[in-house]
Amino acid sequence: MLVVPSLVAQAPPVADAFGPVRFLVGEWAGEGGGLPGQSSGAASFRFELDGKALVRRSQAEIAATRDRPASRHEDLMTIFSEGGVLKAHYLDNEGHVIRYGVAEVPGGVAFTSEQATGPRFRLSYLKKAEGLITVRFEIAPPAKPEAFSIYLEAQTRKTK
Repeated sequence: MLVVPSLVAQAPPVADAFGPVRFLVGEWAGEGGGLPGQSSGAASFRFELDGKALVRRSQAEIAATRDRPASRHEDLMTIFSEGGVLKAHYLDNEGHVIRYGVAEVPGGVAFTSEQATGPRFRLSYLKKAEGLITVRFEIAPPAKPEAFSIYLEAQTRKTK
């Protein structure tokens, strides 16, 4: 009887599907710049649906330039595991819809848009120090879908 429990096969540990993005959970504030101009903003990452989705809500205030008035950007991104693979859907107040694949990269995580007839997008979160990350958004032209160039970059600090 004492031997039987040791013969029972133990189930392998279940991998944390959200492991690569778990460092993003919380509230963030930051400032940055790029082609759209100087901006400041905030984002929150919270688990919803009993931990089945990580939801990012983000907003940015973009300063006016000579050619454009000040504006406000808002977006919503839902990160989820499908068949053990992380994916994300992004929507914003400008009417953009982007479907991303999610992958760990050195120092963080990258969201890369699916292949399409138009440009491709890559959104990266790179850890710089405890509570500090660089957010980088890149665009690749349709003819060169892997030739990403930086559109905007910001430094964000965890506030909660």
